[in-house]
Amino acid sequence: MKKSEGMTYAVFFVIATLVLFFIVLPLARLLLFINPETAYVMKESSVLTAIWNSISMSFLTAVIAFFIGVPLAFLFSKRKFGKLESVVETVADVPMAVPHTVTGIALLFVIGRREIVGSFFYNTFGFQLTGTRVAIVIAMLFVGLPYTIDSAKEGFKKVDPSFEKVAQTLGAPMHSIFTTVYLPLAKSSILSGFMLTWARAISEFGAVVILAYYPMTAPVKVYDSFTQYNLSVSGAIAAYFLIICLAIFLTFRFITARRK
Repeated sequence: MKKSEGMTYAVFFVIATLVLFFIVLPLARLLLFINPETAYVMKESSVLTAIWNSISMSFLTAVIAFFIGVPLAFLFSKRKFGKLESVVETVADVPMAVPHTVTGIALLFVIGRREIVGSFFYNTFGFQLTGTRVAIVIAMLFVGLPYTIDSAKEGFKKVDPSFEKVAQTLGAPMHSIFTTVYLPLAKSSILSGFMLTWARAISEFGAVVILAYYPMTAPVKVYDSFTQYNLSVSGAIAAYFLIICLAIFLTFRFITARRK
């Protein structure tokens, strides 16, 4: 190995170490809140409910994102939007660039009780969208959907087009080619997108707190405890929620790695 090459790698390893330290330090410090003295927070029904809301609704969000995002990703991979391709792709990625409190306000102007969608549901079914679990899922879906779309799109692009041509020569319809060729070959990317969408959804705060402060999700509960009580209480809730998130995240990563 040349001296210049060794120096380059040495510098990069120093930078990598600093980056990892930057990530690990605050999380490791937070985990110190997990001890017998703080275990009481996990016995409170409001905390357990908030954590369950986050886990269940973020998973539901990821499932919905799969069913509506994967077809769109397939169209992107096949460049079916023609001259509007770049415009449509940009629109699909916009939620990643919008501040989440802005997202919450924007959605409020659509699903609010007196707004176009919200008034329809309220006047037709007597159901108010804001302040419900439906609103939470909508907020999570808005911010998380691009991750499913982008990941699945890249997976579909990696599939060799010759497989589709062979299936067509054998008389397979397009829907069959999609389910038996593209989905299996792009499953790793799709699973990664599912995991990223779940991770983004479960951590969402800004849009959720505007659309539905109640019922609380875990991030909102952490914030509420910080404002109502103190850093110790909110830190304890955050630490236990962090452990749960890491456990789910690592499980998803393990499953994804096994399927590659």
